[in-house]
Amino acid sequence: MTTTLQPLDIQAIRRDFPLLSRVFHGKPVVYLDSAVSGQMPLPVIERMSHYEREEHTNVHRGVSTLSQEATDRYEEAREKVRGFLGAASTREIVWTRGTTEALNLVAQSFGRMVVQEGDEILLSAMEHHANIVPWQMLAQEKGATIKVIPMNDAGELILDGLDELITARTKVLGLVHVSNVLGTINPVKEIIARAHAKGVPVVVDGAQAVPHLAVDVRDLDADFYAFSGHKLSGPTGIGVLYGKLAHLEAMPPWQGGGSMIRSVSWEKTTYMPAPGKFEAGTPPIAAAIGLGAALDYVQALGLDRIAAHEHELLAYATAKLSALPGLRVIGNAKEKASVLSFVVDGIHPHDMGSLLDGEGVVVRAGHHCAQPVMTRFCIPATTRASFAYFNTREEVDILVSAIQKAIELFK
Repeated sequence: MTTTLQPLDIQAIRRDFPLLSRVFHGKPVVYLDSAVSGQMPLPVIERMSHYEREEHTNVHRGVSTLSQEATDRYEEAREKVRGFLGAASTREIVWTRGTTEALNLVAQSFGRMVVQEGDEILLSAMEHHANIVPWQMLAQEKGATIKVIPMNDAGELILDGLDELITARTKVLGLVHVSNVLGTINPVKEIIARAHAKGVPVVVDGAQAVPHLAVDVRDLDADFYAFSGHKLSGPTGIGVLYGKLAHLEAMPPWQGGGSMIRSVSWEKTTYMPAPGKFEAGTPPIAAAIGLGAALDYVQALGLDRIAAHEHELLAYATAKLSALPGLRVIGNAKEKASVLSFVVDGIHPHDMGSLLDGEGVVVRAGHHCAQPVMTRFCIPATTRASFAYFNTREEVDILVSAIQKAIELFK
């Protein structure tokens, strides 16, 4: 029996986003850059403001009522993340500054434990720099080798030879769940299962996945899964690393300081259990509480309803843009999230981005911190439109009209 999803009330949702009422260059703003940073709805902004006005103090360090209140709100946010990801325990949820810090933590702590000279680190061809550079740094330090899972012209990973790429020397596999350039949704569960069959742990960059897909880390069987709050209608400066508890317990801290210790003497320091040993110093308390509020917001809307709306927008925009003369969409995977990268003959993506900005359309132009992807497609950069649950067909039409004007100008 097929269940019909109730569509989102987009106009009501849009009233929660003050930026959408702004005017740029005499035109109403059309925000199509959620892949770089999603907008925060008013309930998130107001929840963080409430903390700053009435609850502001440090956590885990005081006996006062105020300190206990702040600690409770902070740890409640961790529990919300646990539920959102389907993790078994809040002990598996580590607060970080974002996906980049989370991936660096894994490379510098877990990676240093398991990677030795002559070993191999396997990455996909569509990784963001955040899941390339930390592993390159570790490989250089250890004398290890980086190997790459290739992709085809549609922007899909070529998995036929995966079992041969994973050798006895492969110590970790790094994989993006959804490409920030191509929108490709990778078959993460299948890849993890094939890696685990050979005893290889998998680190997943979920920054672009969690805003668009329901994620269950236990169903995926991911060893590590990282994401950023600001991609998910939350604030900047907060991110999450999920790690299987057995891994986190075995890993050493990667930063030292207050909060992450049990005891300190001149002779020895003993550490808190996970996740505390990975959270040195004063944490981003307001941001963590804000992320918890963001999770409440998107879950109230319904991730399935969000996905359905964004999929419809992506299909509509893809058809409209593909019909424009000289425009080529980069990334045509069968399974895609709401990211649409494109190039236009004779117009540099930076010029296109500037021209669209003049029409009030906010997009991203550049290599999107994924230069190996640009190299694979023999292009310097793309213009990228990315859609969120508050976007509309009318905004896609404005994007298409603005691109048409740019093409006419360059003729």
